Amino acid sequence: MKHHSLIFLTGFSGSGKSTIGPLLANSLGFEFIDLDREIELAAGKSINRIFAEDGEAAFRELELRTLERIGSQKEMVVSLGGGVLENDRCFELIRRTGTLVYMKSSPEILSLRLQHKTDRPLLKGPNGEKLSREQVEQRISEILEKREPRYQKADLIIVTDSKKIGSTVEEMTRKIERHIRRVERDS
Repeated sequence: MKHHSLIFLTGFSGSGKSTIGPLLANSLGFEFIDLDREIELAAGKSINRIFAEDGEAAFRELELRTLERIGSQKEMVVSLGGGVLENDRCFELIRRTGTLVYMKSSPEILSLRLQHKTDRPLLKGPNGEKLSREQVEQRISEILEKREPRYQKADLIIVTDSKKIGSTVEEMTRKIERHIRRVERDS
């Protein structure tokens, strides 16, 4: 069953999900959880260790099981991991159980936001070397091109480029509340 007050935030790394998510949840009076953190707690190890020790398939299964558990919740904002929408089963579960919000940012802005991050594999070359900003921007563009069709299926799309955090939270709160009211009225 779809709970429109179960809000899933998606978007590329650096789009603001982890920063804005808790603030948005507070503004809506909802709980906030980070899907990757929930997976780490369930597995008892970091995402990197899950991938290294158990492989991507095991991680994706944990991701799906965690989403299934979350899918029955209400009044919750969930920050999704980067690749979750690429998994068909996860994507369908998210679309079936909640409201998907795409936090959209341009490759240029994302590369600026991520340029000092050292824990992101996409920011490194094949031998672990740091990539130039142009290389990072190119890599982001390539990944976004692949993910964009799923992102575009979101219930709401919020552009987060060049906005202050507070104004983004206010805009998202307004749009989500309006969306929930409209959907509940039309049901």
